[in-house]
Amino acid sequence: MNIALIAHDEKKELMVQFCIAYCGIFSRHTICATGTTGKIVEEATGLEVQKFLGGRQGGDQQIAAIIACNEVDMLLFFRDPLRPKPQEPNDMNLLRLCDMHNIPVATNIATAEVLIHGLERGDLEWRNILK
Repeated sequence: MNIALIAHDEKKELMVQFCIAYCGIFSRHTICATGTTGKIVEEATGLEVQKFLGGRQGGDQQIAAIIACNEVDMLLFFRDPLRPKPQEPNDMNLLRLCDMHNIPVATNIATAEVLIHGLERGDLEWRNILK
């Protein structure tokens, strides 16, 4: 499965801790991420992460493009709901594309926990049928 990671600045450490906790699961899948998120996850976990540009430089749009091509099976997008971001329209576009292509998406750690456990159990194998 192809898993994309994005985290707002205030949630990057949470993403790192999540990836450390589930490193064994992530190691069996292909991971991509926006620039800084990918870099810090890779350094903290030793996982191989395909890194795109930083979010503000268009990395979120690069991930949106591969979502639009149905090349992502899960998006973990840890958003900061308390601080509006200038790139908020891009965030909504990512979520819209996930809805269009039936891509499971988590915007917080609670939902990410559910998805990662489902991934481990094989609950997301239906994604392979869609391809």
